[in-house]
Amino acid sequence: MPAPVNTFKKALSEGETVFGCWVGLADTLSTELMGTAGFDWLVIDGEHGPNDLRSILAQLQVLAASDSHPVVRVPVGETYMLKQMLDAGAQTVLVPMVESADQARQLVRDVTYPPHGDRGVGYALSRAARFSQIADYGTTADAQICLLVQVENRKGLASLDDILAVDGIDGVFIGPADLAADMGHMGDSLHPDVQAAIMDALSRIRAAGKAPGILSTHDPMTEAAIAAGAQFVAVGADVLLLSHAAQTLSARWKDPR
Repeated sequence: MPAPVNTFKKALSEGETVFGCWVGLADTLSTELMGTAGFDWLVIDGEHGPNDLRSILAQLQVLAASDSHPVVRVPVGETYMLKQMLDAGAQTVLVPMVESADQARQLVRDVTYPPHGDRGVGYALSRAARFSQIADYGTTADAQICLLVQVENRKGLASLDDILAVDGIDGVFIGPADLAADMGHMGDSLHPDVQAAIMDALSRIRAAGKAPGILSTHDPMTEAAIAAGAQFVAVGADVLLLSHAAQTLSARWKDPR
């Protein structure tokens, strides 16, 4: 039996545009709820959400019954973290702050089994191989792993073409908030200079044959990103959805005008 087909990676390779949402509450019940909402994919956020290996594992377990594909964002691109997330069952990983082709090449090695990579061969013990039930996991897993890297500062943008030339990178996500801050526009990812840099990067990623990604909660920006070629598009975050809805409801009844 081979490794399960990565439906997210398959959709991207076929040129589809898939819509997702950030999941940062670090709770299995809220993640399970988000999995019923109809998104194509959900990011379990280990960078800015209060997650660890066990909480991410638990959220992967509840999303197993969902049609929403889980994408795990690690805090940093460390080899041991990626090994753990993959063995826990993640098939798609998102790595923040990638700034060079050398870094991208090492990430490819981190998610690839020997002899071409550095991923530890312990799949017989792992959830990824259904605890040794997927006998052919070791020879088939590499093809189903989807590696997404984040380019989110000026250094990364300067190296974008070199990063795009690295085999094994499936997609590149442009991080609007960090890029805006690095460009001197903290909190203003809609600044014209930031928007120009984002749209140019998305177009270059798509032209290079990789999948471009973005997070946007501003509809005009989202539409512009799709027009520029974005394929995996996050349109919200559970934290913001809950916070904004709660504030709106509170204001409606405390200050009914």
